[in-house]
Amino acid sequence: MRSSTAATAFSRSLRTLHGDSYGPAARWLLIAVCFAGAWAAWCSLAKITLYEVTDTARLEVNRAIYPVQASMAGRVVSSALLMGREVKAGEILVELDAEPEKLQIREQRAKLAALTPTAAALRAQIEAEQQARIQEQQAARVSSEQAGASAREAAAPAAFAEDDAHRLSQLRADGLIAEREYLRSKADAEKFRAAAEGQKIAIRRIEQEQRTREGDRATRIRGLETDISRIESQIPEIQAAIRRLEYDVERRVLRSPVSGKLGEAAILGKGSVLREGDKICTILPDGRLAVTAQFPPPAALGRIRPGQTAKLRLNGFPWTQYGSITATVSKVADEVRDGTVRVEFQVDAAQKIPLQHGLPGTVEVRIEQVTPLALVLRNAGQMLTEPRSAF
Repeated sequence: MRSSTAATAFSRSLRTLHGDSYGPAARWLLIAVCFAGAWAAWCSLAKITLYEVTDTARLEVNRAIYPVQASMAGRVVSSALLMGREVKAGEILVELDAEPEKLQIREQRAKLAALTPTAAALRAQIEAEQQARIQEQQAARVSSEQAGASAREAAAPAAFAEDDAHRLSQLRADGLIAEREYLRSKADAEKFRAAAEGQKIAIRRIEQEQRTREGDRATRIRGLETDISRIESQIPEIQAAIRRLEYDVERRVLRSPVSGKLGEAAILGKGSVLREGDKICTILPDGRLAVTAQFPPPAALGRIRPGQTAKLRLNGFPWTQYGSITATVSKVADEVRDGTVRVEFQVDAAQKIPLQHGLPGTVEVRIEQVTPLALVLRNAGQMLTEPRSAF
C-alpha cells in the first residue's frame, strides 16, 4: 500500500510540473547554472601549460667552436683543408710562403757565425798585446838595470878624475906641476863626468821609451776592446732579428688550435692569396651536441630556468614524421646581448633524428602550468598596467 501511494504521489508531482507554464524556462535556467558551475570549476581547477617559443634555435657542440683565421697575409704553398676531416691539435692546416723570411734568417745566422770568430781573434790579439807588454816591461827592466850598472861603472872613474883634478889644482896653485898636466887631468874629469851623465840619460831614455810603448800598446788594447764590444753588441740584435723572423715564419704556418673535425673549410689551392684575418676553417671540437636558442628578455629572464623541459623541432625534419627532440634547459644567460638572451639545452641521449652540428629549428620551453582563471587575471593585470598614450 505504501509503495503504491508513493508512486501515485510522484506521478501527480510530474503531472503538476508538466502542467506548469514556467517548466521550459526553469529547465533552461537549470542547464545554464550547471554550465556556469562547470565552467567555473574548469577555470579554477583545470591546468593550462604555458610555453615560450623561439625559431632561432640550432644544434651546436657543447664546447666552444674554434674559427681559424690567417694571422698574416701571404701566398698559400700547401693546404690540408678538407671539410669533415679529423685534425689533431697542432696539426698544420695551411702553410704560407715564408721563403723571404727564411733567406733573411740564413743571412742573419751567417752574420752571427762570422761575429763569433772575429771576436775570438780580437781577444787573442789583446792577449798577445798583453804578453808583449809584459815582455817589453821585462826587457826594459833589464836594459834599465844594465844602464844603471854602466852609470855606476862610469861614476867611479868620474869621481876619481874629479878628485885628481882637484888635487892637481892645488899643486898647480903651489907651482909644483905644469899647467899642461893640470889641464889634462881636468879634461879627463870632464870626459868621465860626461860618460856618467850619458849613462844616466840612457836610463831615463829607456824608461821614457818603455812608457811610450806601454801607452801605444794600451791604446791598441782599448781599440781592440772597443771592437769586441761593438761586435758583442751586434750579437743580441742579430739574435733578436732571427727570433722575430722565426716568429714571422711560424705565423705563416696555420695550425689547428684543438683536436676536432673541420666543420667548415675554405677552398685554397697552391698559389692562393690570403689576407690577414681571412677565415680559413672552423674546427668543431669533440663534445656532445646541445641546443642553443635566443629568446627576448621578457620571455627568458625570470621565466626560463635550468631544469625545465623543452622540445626542439628541426626545420629539415617534419615533426609529423620524425617527431620532436626532447631537451632540458641547462644554462640561461644573465646578460642581454644583441637584444636577446642566450639559453642552452641539454639534448636527451635517445633520438630518432641523426643530429648534426648547425641544424636549425624551433624550440618551445615548458614554463609553467596555471589555471584559466589565473591566466585571465594575469592578462587583465598586464593590460591595466600597460602605459597608455594620452591621445
